[in-house]
Amino acid sequence: MSTPDPTQQPQPQVVYVKEEKKSWYKKPGCMIPLGLVALIAIAAAAMGGDGESTSTSAKDEEVAAQQENASGENGEEAAAEENSDDGVPKEYKTALRKAESYSKTMHMSKQGIYDQLTSEYAEKYSPEAAQYAVDNMEADWNANALEKAKSYQDDMDMSPDAIYDQLTSDYGEKFTAEEAQYAVDNL
Repeated sequence: MSTPDPTQQPQPQVVYVKEEKKSWYKKPGCMIPLGLVALIAIAAAAMGGDGESTSTSAKDEEVAAQQENASGENGEEAAAEENSDDGVPKEYKTALRKAESYSKTMHMSKQGIYDQLTSEYAEKYSPEAAQYAVDNMEADWNANALEKAKSYQDDMDMSPDAIYDQLTSDYGEKFTAEEAQYAVDNL
């Protein structure tokens, strides 16, 4: 028998392990495009109901009614349609409904609602329609200020002085000094 040569080291044995194949949907690279498609679908659905198409058709109807008035055809009918039974233009009524919605859901101030209604980046109502809305809406401005103040106190941990400043700021909520003071006093 021969003795093993100490300079030779034993060769390691190579063991081949068959890697289990993952299903295509379990691979991480596949989930990224699927996630993007889902996000795009959700965003499209959320933006699909923004109401622009209905407001455009309403504007078209208004322009058509004005043209009929100018040409003298159906002048009485168009005027009756625009100023329904109570003599208030449709734009004023829709501005009023929108203003009441802002008051009930977002607890906005009178000036804040007016600015939102007339903003070129938001509702784009005429100043007259917005003024009609804020003058004729039913709202408790003190209660709105108090709700906003509670929100600032609970969500942002603001001090009463900071809340007062935020409520009265021209860059903030635009409540009157009296409404803001009521809110701070009743926190």
